Amino acid sequence: MADAIDVPRPRLPDSEKITVNLGFVDLGRVDLMVRDGFYANRADFIRTAVRNQLDRQEDAVRQALGRRKLSLGLSHYGRCDLEAARDAGVPVHIHVLGLVSIADDVTPELARAAIASVQVLGAFHASAAVKAALSDRIA
Repeated sequence: MADAIDVPRPRLPDSEKITVNLGFVDLGRVDLMVRDGFYANRADFIRTAVRNQLDRQEDAVRQALGRRKLSLGLSHYGRCDLEAARDAGVPVHIHVLGLVSIADDVTPELARAAIASVQVLGAFHASAAVKAALSDRIA
């Protein structure tokens, strides 16, 4: 009996970089909090503020997930996954709040043949060619 080979998945990033513009007074207030040791740096302050706001709005987020029928978390689609869906004639509908990644070995043709729709609230990582092939299916 042959042993199963465990093929490691590529490491997915655990965060996405964004840019935030703040007024000078707000920025000064953040810098004061950092200087006085309440936060390690500006990014730490902003991450904490975002998490606190999301915690306050948790019920609204949960209700919106249910209404929109979004999966929560990280989803990775490899070539084998999409080939199986295409061959079975079962189109994939990707609806995720979080991160979706499509493997680098997925061709634009395979993506179009297997993926019927894409809705991602968060980050969508795929090659430029795959994103272009799916552009009419991305909400």
